[in-house]
Amino acid sequence: MEDSERPIGVFDSGVGGISVLRELVALMPQENYIYYGDSAHAPYGTKTLEEVRALTLADADLLVGQGVKALVAACNTATSAAIQLLRERFSDIPVIGIEPALKPAVLSRVHPRVLVMATPMTLREEKFRRLMERFREQARVEPLPCPGLVEFVEHGELSGEALEAFLRELFAPYQDGTVDCVVLGCTHYPFVRETIQSVLGEHVKIFDGGAGTARETQRRLRERGLLRSGGEKGTVTFQNSLSDPALYGLARRLLAGPCVPETPCGM
Repeated sequence: MEDSERPIGVFDSGVGGISVLRELVALMPQENYIYYGDSAHAPYGTKTLEEVRALTLADADLLVGQGVKALVAACNTATSAAIQLLRERFSDIPVIGIEPALKPAVLSRVHPRVLVMATPMTLREEKFRRLMERFREQARVEPLPCPGLVEFVEHGELSGEALEAFLRELFAPYQDGTVDCVVLGCTHYPFVRETIQSVLGEHVKIFDGGAGTARETQRRLRERGLLRSGGEKGTVTFQNSLSDPALYGLARRLLAGPCVPETPCGM
């Protein structure tokens, strides 16, 4: 098989990274993808650094073992904890991570108040601290840890009274109308974007990094001559560390399109 025909590997702690996969498929529909969700160990964001690194490397090993031509860490926590380790371990293929879309949020207004929603692990890591310090003079940036929100998405609960009540309590200290922007610093969060918008109000602008990660993946593949040619649509294969059939149904629903795998969606 030619290198350009090999699939792109995408992984996350669960189904959240499908928000990035969705952007990848929209930008590069001709590519083949293998998506691996480690739902058995979700969420990563409340674990120790050592645990996240071990799980991330295991996820990557699984995909690289299937011959992927690029590796996308569609998980902010995994990126924060292990992106350098991944690049050192798999230096022969492009390895792309994701980070909170803080820059476009900061530049969207004059000295905005920006909330960065993320897992506790992402907000603890030095990578995020450096990012926040970079824009300290241009905006009022406030980290907002969101333990418990990932589980709503993992259970397919993307709207409803329970989710709204959770978010209203989370945002209770910010209901004075002074928040300008929210950055979704976890790939699970775009799936509850509508409810976040409803709770905070239409005046708040919401940003996430999925589209930027897709563009960077395309750029890195083009640099190495690895873009798949031809007009035919590629395939998507879903895999998960849990064998629950409902997860594959949820994965297809989150992708918001038909799953057209080479093999049945599953392990």
